[in-house]
Amino acid sequence: MRDKKDNATIDLPGFEPAEPMTPEAKLPPPPRVRRSPRKQEQLDLLGELGPTDASGLPIWQNDPNLDLTGLPIWRRD
Repeated sequence: MRDKKDNATIDLPGFEPAEPMTPEAKLPPPPRVRRSPRKQEQLDLLGELGPTDASGLPIWQNDPNLDLTGLPIWRRD
């Protein structure tokens, strides 16, 4: 392997040009298998979160134990 900028770089063993590949016997394409359409089902990812708006997302409710970002408020007991 030679560096483009340095003509004095020696050739490293194992980096010779590859021999041309011999063409292999062509295999017939694999048979096409018809698959029946998959059944799809709706998953309830949000679970029981209470009331939802028109888009299906839960309505925001103020929780005195959480701040506006949803993180718990640390209080000394």
